[in-house]
Amino acid sequence: MTSDHASDLASDTLEARARRHLWLHFTRMSSYQGNDVPVIVRGSGQYVYDTRGKRYLDGLSGLFVSQIGHGRAEVAEAGARQATELAYFPLWSYAHPRAIELAERLAVLAPGDLNRVFFTTSGSEAVESAWKMAKQYFRTVGQPGRYKVLSREIAYHGTSLGALAVTGLPGLKAPFEPLPPGGVRVPNTNFYRAPGFVADDLSAFGRWAADEIERAILREGPDSVAAVYLEPVQNSGGCFPPPPGYFARVREICDRYGVLLVSDEVICAFGRLGYYFGSQRYGYQPDVITFAKGITSGYAPLGGMIVSDRLMEPFGTGPATFLHGVTFAGHPVSSAVALANLDVFEKEDLLGNVRANEGAFRRTLEKLTDLPIVGDVRGDGYFYGIEMVKEKATRETFSDEESERLLRGFLSHALYDAGLICRADDRGDPVIQLAPPLTCTQEHFDEMEQILRIVLTEAWKLI
Repeated sequence: MTSDHASDLASDTLEARARRHLWLHFTRMSSYQGNDVPVIVRGSGQYVYDTRGKRYLDGLSGLFVSQIGHGRAEVAEAGARQATELAYFPLWSYAHPRAIELAERLAVLAPGDLNRVFFTTSGSEAVESAWKMAKQYFRTVGQPGRYKVLSREIAYHGTSLGALAVTGLPGLKAPFEPLPPGGVRVPNTNFYRAPGFVADDLSAFGRWAADEIERAILREGPDSVAAVYLEPVQNSGGCFPPPPGYFARVREICDRYGVLLVSDEVICAFGRLGYYFGSQRYGYQPDVITFAKGITSGYAPLGGMIVSDRLMEPFGTGPATFLHGVTFAGHPVSSAVALANLDVFEKEDLLGNVRANEGAFRRTLEKLTDLPIVGDVRGDGYFYGIEMVKEKATRETFSDEESERLLRGFLSHALYDAGLICRADDRGDPVIQLAPPLTCTQEHFDEMEQILRIVLTEAWKLI
């Protein structure tokens, strides 16, 4: 870097420097040509602040991450203490105290016999680790033909090539094909867009959607299918809860054909649905849970999978080794942060707060259904999607051009300018997603509703 460039950096704003050098994730970088990159510099409780001191309600918990809110000194201090004691050591043939303590704590919290924790640093790594484990498990027990994984249409499961093969979003996959073989799609549980023959019966819709998993297993050949990946509430597409009986039927199908049920809880674990794990809310027993995000509330990166004793068994005797690892998995600082984060959950009964207030959150958001642009409000816990429509009576959605104009041309920046961090997304039909910190109460729900009402009213005028 030249001295002239260093001088330019000193005089530039953070926004200008970001535009010059930073490559943002999942971001159309051309949109910042001539425009400032938003820069968030501070967080406190349920709010974050930009370089100009403007306050924003963090209605998405960053990226479904900041469960306990921002600025928690006790969690930051736990990480700092650990860094001075042991900043780093790998989990490759060694262990360290914080990883041991955290694995033990997660095993106690997880349902059933999910007692073995394999750490990663992210959700994508967790999803990919679970697929690799499933493949090697079946090879080890004499079923080497099982490698395929089923997942739902437009479901997002991560960005690494293996996780992308599990993902059900064609547009995200196309630039990176060919992907690892074996990804198979089944219907999702968006009842608002249910096929006509089950559109009036939620339970029948759930039975049909679950039975489609069995039909896919039979089409592919049961001896070729290793696992089914399902989120408790599907994120992409706008928060699709499971219909009654759906997961019980899926569990039955998996047991019948010897297929593993992977509950991808990268978003849904750690209080998002009012329980430590979303599978507990809906009463089903997974073989594997993948997690990340809320395990540390974003104060440090950490992910992983929690695996049943049965799946660990072949790797616990003889020469078998799970041939997989991640350098920073179970990082001492991240593990210490996760333990402190869970302490906050217990001390402040955040799970209880979500369960006590989720009804009020839903009712507050449902006020928006009086707007002509709002077709559906759906979700559970502190995890909701608002689907926007062009014609409410017929549920007609927007064309690609209209969606582009609505979401990227107006809503994304209008909501931000109005002081609300949320997601306006069209990986499916156009939706706004909300997943606020678990500490939020009625005052925050009201603030979200008021901002959404103003912005959505303006958006309708542009259609």
